[in-house]
Amino acid sequence: MTKPASLPVNSIEAMRFRDRREAGHQLAEALDHLRDAQPLVVGLPRGGVIVAAEVARALHTDLDVLVVRKIGAPGQEELGLGAIAEGGVLLLNKPLMRVSCESPRTSCKIRSMPRMLS
Repeated sequence: MTKPASLPVNSIEAMRFRDRREAGHQLAEALDHLRDAQPLVVGLPRGGVIVAAEVARALHTDLDVLVVRKIGAPGQEELGLGAIAEGGVLLLNKPLMRVSCESPRTSCKIRSMPRMLS
């Protein structure tokens, strides 16, 4: 078994990749120590499936896809305050919601979750 690759956690350069496949290769190197455990690799659409597929291929294990919908912050839709997944599973980043939604001009109300996946 090979030693896991060490990836600097606090370095911006550590997060730059040629493409998502390269990111998957590097992540797979860092996770190689898990190969014998045969983990299930889960990818999220809009980029994560490509990364996850490379990890699963390198670890010779199964790949699954979880369909989710991001809950964006008001006025900053790319900032994910949480997500809703298949089956109505709701995940919220409550500390981020507190910081992002306490402005008098901003209101974060989560409503009508089932509509979000349609």
